[in-house]
Amino acid sequence: MITIETLCRSVVGLDRSAVERWIENAWIQAEGTPGRYLFREIDVARVRLIHELRTELAVGDEVLPMVLSLLDQLYETRRRYSLLCVALNQALPEETKLKVLSALEGLRSARPVAAGHHSPPNTEDHAE
Repeated sequence: MITIETLCRSVVGLDRSAVERWIENAWIQAEGTPGRYLFREIDVARVRLIHELRTELAVGDEVLPMVLSLLDQLYETRRRYSLLCVALNQALPEETKLKVLSALEGLRSARPVAAGHHSPPNTEDHAE
């Protein structure tokens, strides 16, 4: 864990008052008390993300909560997807895994999906 002083020195252009405001806004989490905050590695990464969103992408304070919420949802979805893959890999017989992978490839090649758009598969096409 690192202190708020170390955090502010490690990120160019980051000032303590901004970090404290982000804590008050619940955009980041810190352990400790005001003036004596400590940050875990994951919190430091989030501070860097917020700083980058604000400085390089000019994301304003009024929009930042929505952006952070969407990113949190994306990260959670990726985490769950990863867990699902591990569970399926452990639980399914090899033959079933190969069938699932083949079906996925067939869906990908048959139904290209534009970035950011999702259309549910036509279940009638795949009924047995």
